[in-house]
Amino acid sequence: MNKSIKSAQGGFTLIELIVVIVILGILAATALPRFTNLSGDARLASLNAARGALVATGAMTHGRHLVAPADTQNVEGAIVTMNAASGYPTIVAATGGTADASIAGLMQAAGLAQDYNAYSSASTGTNLPPVAAGSISIVPRNIMNTATAVRCYLTYTPATAANTVPNVLVVGTAADCQ
Repeated sequence: MNKSIKSAQGGFTLIELIVVIVILGILAATALPRFTNLSGDARLASLNAARGALVATGAMTHGRHLVAPADTQNVEGAIVTMNAASGYPTIVAATGGTADASIAGLMQAAGLAQDYNAYSSASTGTNLPPVAAGSISIVPRNIMNTATAVRCYLTYTPATAANTVPNVLVVGTAADCQ
């Protein structure tokens, strides 16, 4: 009994390899642009997180103000200036383009002082975000003084009357923040 043993195929044919490479190339070409656009999404998410930090700091200091009204609140070493009428953090108009103590205290209390810059309507320079009187605009430090900073920022407008809350608004879209 002489049986012949057929040998199994040892690998892929050249055409199979080419087809796989072409399919991988098509997938890479469609996926790569999506990964390159993530910086705008990340920056916008960062601004939304900063917005949440400001809102939370405002709510916390407002609660403290309701319990023990004071002109300032000490939040982990940061002095936050309060508005007596609304009971929320306020900002005092800065002069000479520098952030005054009330802005610096609010930024530090919200945990934003290391990664963001605040600008008031008195700020001067190029590529600064627009700032309404009585408000501040907050820009991530990695885009300050760039054209992106004009389109991608956060505004904080303090509450000035009883039964009102600060207006904290993210300006820009993922495309604006790239």
